[in-house]
Amino acid sequence: MAVTLRDVARASGVHVSTVSRALSTPHLVRAETRERVLAVAAELGYRPNHTARALTTGRTRNLGLIVADIANPFFPPLIKAAQSRARLHGYQVFLADTDENPRAEEELIRTLGQQVDGLVLVSPRLSNAVLSRTGGDLPVVLVNRRSRAHATVLMDVAHGATLAVEHLAALGHRRLAVATGPKGSWTGSQLRRAAERAAAARGLALSVLGPVPPTEDGGTAAAGDLLRTGATGVIAYNDLVAVGLIEGLAARGAGVPGDVSVVGVDDSATGRLSRPRLTTIAMPTTAAGHAAVDLLIQAIEPPDGEGGGTAGAAAGGAAETTLGTALIVRESTAPLEHPASRL
Repeated sequence: MAVTLRDVARASGVHVSTVSRALSTPHLVRAETRERVLAVAAELGYRPNHTARALTTGRTRNLGLIVADIANPFFPPLIKAAQSRARLHGYQVFLADTDENPRAEEELIRTLGQQVDGLVLVSPRLSNAVLSRTGGDLPVVLVNRRSRAHATVLMDVAHGATLAVEHLAALGHRRLAVATGPKGSWTGSQLRRAAERAAAARGLALSVLGPVPPTEDGGTAAAGDLLRTGATGVIAYNDLVAVGLIEGLAARGAGVPGDVSVVGVDDSATGRLSRPRLTTIAMPTTAAGHAAVDLLIQAIEPPDGEGGGTAGAAAGGAAETTLGTALIVRESTAPLEHPASRL
């Protein structure tokens, strides 16, 4: 005969409702009680009936996670962190990839939204107007996209861009460029605006390249445009674009960092393994995955006495969490060798 919640409660010495909370919403149960219940459940071989629970509660215990490009090394650490956090809350994650296609993203939101209790959208490419109406009443959390309608987790790329401009200026570079990434990217727009402000404050010239596909090939193709600007320092949309720029510059006879200093964004394994090793703006992807799931769970399971709804509503408006960034200096940036010839 199958082991029931009542059997686990009897063996644990707690009420059935406590067992239910320990298994479905463990963060609401004291650690000592939770560990005792989980140990007893494992010993007895208890297996929760998720289908029956979904019929009773109206919840699937599933979350949707939609990313722009799973092949981009920026996303896997965030995905792993989100899945780990979801399991802690007793949820599973359905993962989907839009391949940087806004139409595919909109369709995925509609279809996946019918199978989950809430969605996390990472670096969405849809306009805010479309995002606001596409999710409906489903709780939604956005990562790296500011919105009045949804809770958001932002990585402070603007601060990182400012640090990058200051770093390049300190190395003697007076002409800079920024490769802004794909159209509709919040990160790209923040990167450009912050770089423009920082460059203007220091009397530096800044050229804008883009939109640039957020890939190695995109960076390689942009190398010629970069050389035509006369810039000796560039901030790339991400580490993939930065590595592509280095390859494209080398193909055109320009060395990094001897002729051009290159700064990436992400601090991914790609940048750490490239040669030269990449100076980059480190993005807190693991912390972002944790924070996004925490916000989503708060919306799905609001405290007693509060209604459900969107993640923003559950958090008292459009909740916004901003995570810090840092500049990691490696080998792809160096002092300008011949300042007079670069002006």
